[in-house]
Amino acid sequence: MNVAIVGASGAVGQELLRVLSQRNFPVDNLFLFGSKRSAGTEYEFKGKKYKVAELVHGDQFKDIDVVFASAGAGTSKEFEKDITKYGAVMIDNSSAFRMDDDVPLVVPEVNAEDALNRPRGVIANPNCTTIMMVVVLKPIEELSHIKRVRVSSYQSASGAGAVAMAELQQQYKEMVEEGEVRTIKKFPHQLAYNVIPQIDVFQPNLYTKEEMKMFNETRKIMHSDIKVSATCVRVSSLRAHSESVWIETEQPLDLESVRVAIANAEGVTLKDDPANLVYPMPLETGGLDDVYVGRVRKDLAEDNGITLWLSGDQIRKGAALNAVQIAEYLIKVGNIK
Repeated sequence: MNVAIVGASGAVGQELLRVLSQRNFPVDNLFLFGSKRSAGTEYEFKGKKYKVAELVHGDQFKDIDVVFASAGAGTSKEFEKDITKYGAVMIDNSSAFRMDDDVPLVVPEVNAEDALNRPRGVIANPNCTTIMMVVVLKPIEELSHIKRVRVSSYQSASGAGAVAMAELQQQYKEMVEEGEVRTIKKFPHQLAYNVIPQIDVFQPNLYTKEEMKMFNETRKIMHSDIKVSATCVRVSSLRAHSESVWIETEQPLDLESVRVAIANAEGVTLKDDPANLVYPMPLETGGLDDVYVGRVRKDLAEDNGITLWLSGDQIRKGAALNAVQIAEYLIKVGNIK
């Protein structure tokens, strides 16, 4: 299989290289593309060096089977036709096409079959917080239809990319060495020793764009009328996001049934032993594939409610891993050129 990565030098692009290698994805030929600035940079994949080529309009994707695009929405929109015109499957990690009616929005554990209907040759990777949440909602939805979800996210610096991670580390360094933070570029405020209750820009309804992604994308992925009210918060952890989730179902659910369903769900690990202070934390879930769930309990404010905590690696399951799993599914069912 001929595979290309667009945005190979970014945090997700680098994680794609690791995931493809670790999962032994069938790569016969690998092509790396990036901006003019990153062109010429070399990266190693399975013991071989590959050089990043500058992404330009033309026939660069003529012999490519699958393209993992992670260079931002603007780049994805600009190069969509170049990428797909010869039949390559474009798995896009940006927000460019997620809510387009003719582009499937896919989390393999939830709606893998949607990837088979792609009129434009494009499959969208959902927002990281949405991916992790719907993987956990799926087994509960199978017990009883979910009417409402209220969620607060605790999103690490990694969600804003490699530059943001470096900025957080620099801020802590400045605090220790100089007593104050001087570097504030990627985030609207200092993130070190702080939390910022804003991710992305505010919308007319006073929710942020990130929060509206969770509302709209969850409905599309789950083919559901589910309503999601989110508050997305940037926290000063380096990698892996967490979410506190309140779930209201049509029918009351037995707590043990919910725990069993979560424990048996694909892509989910139940880590829930409060008596021994066992619950998932981003310090431990970074670098892992699954979404980890703990603090599962009945909601005191709603008879048909369940409350839980989840944590997972934003760069892996929230981005690179989910994209690779989509491609693996297409290979499995013979739906890739």
